[in-house]
Amino acid sequence: MSGALVLCTGGGIGDVLLATPVMRALHARYDRVVALTAPAHRDVLAAHPLLTDVWTDDLPFSEMAAQIGRAEFDASVTTWATLRSAALPYVARVPVRVGQARRLYSGLFTQRVVVRSETGDSTAHWTQVLLDYARAIDCDAPEAIPEFYVADEARATLATTLAEVGIVAPYVVLHPTRGISAAHERWPVARLGELARALHAAFDARVVVTGGGEDRAIADAVAHAGDAVSLGGRTSLAEFGALAAGARLVVAMDSGPMHVAAAVGAPTVGIFALQSDEPDRWAPLGARTAVVRASYPCPPGHRKETCPDFACIAALDLGAVVAAASGLLARGPESPA
Repeated sequence: MSGALVLCTGGGIGDVLLATPVMRALHARYDRVVALTAPAHRDVLAAHPLLTDVWTDDLPFSEMAAQIGRAEFDASVTTWATLRSAALPYVARVPVRVGQARRLYSGLFTQRVVVRSETGDSTAHWTQVLLDYARAIDCDAPEAIPEFYVADEARATLATTLAEVGIVAPYVVLHPTRGISAAHERWPVARLGELARALHAAFDARVVVTGGGEDRAIADAVAHAGDAVSLGGRTSLAEFGALAAGARLVVAMDSGPMHVAAAVGAPTVGIFALQSDEPDRWAPLGARTAVVRASYPCPPGHRKETCPDFACIAALDLGAVVAAASGLLARGPESPA
């Protein structure tokens, strides 16, 4: 029985989720598809029905390489290359090894793929960029839609949490963070609180503010400012997926949870506030999605990692967000891809 290994051990939640079309493409050719990812990202893939298994890259290098070698994979595809993720299939003697070209470690791959952005392509969606790795070994996915599957256990746990805070459907989810720890002290919570109020007024539904454990203070502050309910730090990624799947609407800053919401089929509005953001490349993909593009004149060089004040978010056009959300809901229900 032939098998393939997908290594997506770097990047963030969104990078791993946007690699799921690669896994679907490989499944059309290989009987076994196993994913190797960071322990923090296992929930992104844990319930995926096309994966034979999900391994976490938490062993010493020699032990991890030995585990890969024992599985006797025919091919490996590394969607986010580091020296370690490039070397693991090489040391494990996987015959066909696909990975990124133009890197010091690229010689460890048998098929080397030039990333489109390095040749001037600034508009191709990242799912298409990643599918180029599968295409290098004649695998493709006609529907390049990321997939996130919610297990029954996560739904049950979420139901208990929602009961504890008194939330019933319909509700709107607001995910106000971007996973930038350096921005916590200067994140514009007041304007995001105003957004929560605007969403409540427009859709007559309770607003639930979400965030990871490190974002709990921001989620709490936004909820307090917006007369909303905070679940910051109270849901796992799988439970967030269940929350999004049951929501009337999800509004999220450009982030991994934005992609999760779209992947479970929730009507999802992604906010790309900085001029340096790339909504064509990172837009949420799903049955009903929309983006709000940057309108604030950011100074040159202001990026999410280095912006000193996030004035673009403090000046966020709330009307544009509500209009984008209203347009999604006006389409009516559709089946997720």
